[in-house]
Amino acid sequence: MTRPETDPVELCNNLALRKAARYLGATYDKALAPTGLRATQFSILQKLSTQEKITITSLAEMIAMDRTTLATNLKPLAREGLVTVEPSPTDRRARIVTLTQDGLTRMKAALPYWRTVQSRFEESFGQDRAARLRAALEGVLDTGFQPWAE
Repeated sequence: MTRPETDPVELCNNLALRKAARYLGATYDKALAPTGLRATQFSILQKLSTQEKITITSLAEMIAMDRTTLATNLKPLAREGLVTVEPSPTDRRARIVTLTQDGLTRMKAALPYWRTVQSRFEESFGQDRAARLRAALEGVLDTGFQPWAE
């Protein structure tokens, strides 16, 4: 008797991760919608709130996003006056991103929505499992893969 061959798609780590990311991302996007922010934008503003000024390259590394995608995500935030993006005074090739007061205000206004969806997820998934999930996902970043390396 032959055993059925496992479908490679079922074993695809990338597909499993992306499915979960789309599912969870849509949940966070919906929760944050009243603030006019998407989950990615909220995450960028939140990360910027912990930095005085930061280069696009450094911010991209911190949130594991390629510079081009980050620059695209920063454009609407800059148009709305939530961030500024300016040339570095010490290196004209670098761009410095700064959270504006309006950006900080919007991020703080979004925090209760984020906290609600975060709590709902952890209640459903389990706090311990959520903590292990975050740790496992951080572990993915420590694998040594360098997707944006030249």
